[in-house]
Amino acid sequence: MKERYIEQRLVKMAVAMGGVALKFVSPGLAGVPDRLVLLPGGKVGFVELKAPGKTMRPLQARRKKQIERLGFKVFCIDGTGQIREVLEEIGGDAK
Repeated sequence: MKERYIEQRLVKMAVAMGGVALKFVSPGLAGVPDRLVLLPGGKVGFVELKAPGKTMRPLQARRKKQIERLGFKVFCIDGTGQIREVLEEIGGDAK
């Protein structure tokens, strides 16, 4: 399974919950998560996507901690089985 497939599933599930999973690009700031998930009710989370068994690079892990210190939720997903749980933790009602 490729990272792109996992990412497509995340986007579809977020949309099915009435939200969006925007591609997040920050020119001049490396290591930011791949997707910004916005769900109904003002729920926000950042998601880094990886191929199965892969982990964040050191810079990505530091960026994750930086964003979490600001009070935001940041997740790393490396399989489709994690998507529902992450979306629920962000604050959605995954059906």
